[in-house]
Amino acid sequence: MDYAMEAASGAHFSGLRLDGRLLSSSAPSSPHTPHNQSSSLSTSDDVTSLKQPFVIGVSGGTASGKTTVCDMIIQQLHDHRVVLVNQDSFYRGLTAEEAEHVHEYNFDHPDAFDTEQLLECVGQLKCGQSVHVPIYDFKNHRRCSESFRQVNASDVIILEGILVFHDQRVRNLMNMKIFVDTDADVRLSRRIRRDTVERGRDINSVLEQYAKFVKPAFDDFILPSKKYADVIIPRGGDNHVAVDLIVQHIRTKLGQHDLCKIYPNVYVIQSTFQIRGMHTLIRDREITKHDFVFYSDRLIRLVVEHGLGHLPFTEKQVITPTGSVYTGVDFCKKLCGVSIVRSGESMENALRACCKGIKIGKILIHRDGDNGKQLIYEKLPKDISERHVLLLDPVLATGNSAGQAIELLIQKGVPESHIIFLNLISAPEGIHCVCKRFPSLKIVTSEIDVALNEEFRVIPGMGEFGDRYFGTDD
Repeated sequence: MDYAMEAASGAHFSGLRLDGRLLSSSAPSSPHTPHNQSSSLSTSDDVTSLKQPFVIGVSGGTASGKTTVCDMIIQQLHDHRVVLVNQDSFYRGLTAEEAEHVHEYNFDHPDAFDTEQLLECVGQLKCGQSVHVPIYDFKNHRRCSESFRQVNASDVIILEGILVFHDQRVRNLMNMKIFVDTDADVRLSRRIRRDTVERGRDINSVLEQYAKFVKPAFDDFILPSKKYADVIIPRGGDNHVAVDLIVQHIRTKLGQHDLCKIYPNVYVIQSTFQIRGMHTLIRDREITKHDFVFYSDRLIRLVVEHGLGHLPFTEKQVITPTGSVYTGVDFCKKLCGVSIVRSGESMENALRACCKGIKIGKILIHRDGDNGKQLIYEKLPKDISERHVLLLDPVLATGNSAGQAIELLIQKGVPESHIIFLNLISAPEGIHCVCKRFPSLKIVTSEIDVALNEEFRVIPGMGEFGDRYFGTDD
């Protein structure tokens, strides 16, 4: 589902308004939204693929202010690599006959563009490859044969043009679609100024072309594509509030791991130099046991506190020592922890430190190879079906043991949505395994690692966590 907000500034995000009221959305969900992702990964190459760039489509009528909006986004995303690809670069060169009757040629029709080459270029950029974008000569109406613009792979790709929403194949490449909506009279005055100053045309030819081709093409092709937009910006570059909201949304998306985009129930605590530093220490094989336990406990505490933030709360008012009323929240009362023996027991102290007197159950699963699991022991609170459960295991690898533990909790009557699985590190394979079987469960972790190796160990990982934590390693 595309969620969007409608600001007082006039920025429309289809689906939801800033005041919280739902809007009916006419924009169909993209085939690339999470619920349509492939259900399995066939090779480890799929798991270790490069981070996908964030592709933004910007459309609107001629001279609506698309380029201005793109420039504002690029300027505000100065801490990320951003490239701009203009649909205008992919105009087909005119034949000799077409050039002779150029005033009869419709440059605003979809057939005027080489969409196949556009798809190829954007596809290569999404795969991390550099591309050569053609340069179009608007005065001679043909491509510059000996020159091009090299565009390198980047964090953000902005694809701008009047018809970038017209072809479904192009739309499917986009993570976000923006339509710049500007008054027709404003657009016409801008086009006259641009075409006479920059492209050497006279006013009469500009007006004739506008009436004969530009306006009909807008009504037939561009305006109907507005329904595909996730965000609609009235007034174009003058709408600073709308652009600020878009940039904030893009920054949030860029900060997410790709798996968080696929599975909205996966949460990675925000990385800081402190967190990265502690991960560096506990992953170092030369660290002492004392330091390993100390920094693991610090990280575990952060994960537990983040997990507690996903529990339901109720509003509560208290009287402060000054006699004032403070409106806050009351913690969820029905809560328990369940540790997967034995590594999960390392997380119990942090949970007890955060939740006074909390009940903690145990599940022991014997490993008989990595494909078969056998439940050996379980001891859980009798009323566990009435509680929210924090499932504890510091490393999510294949997800097989976790799956069996979660299945047991569900059999005991715990609703899937009442389970929060807490880890220090998670492998992509484990996340896929758990999230596909239990889409309503939440996973909270401090880092998602690269993959599993042939021995089903997390890479780069941190070895056998239980042995290192409890001092039973070699």
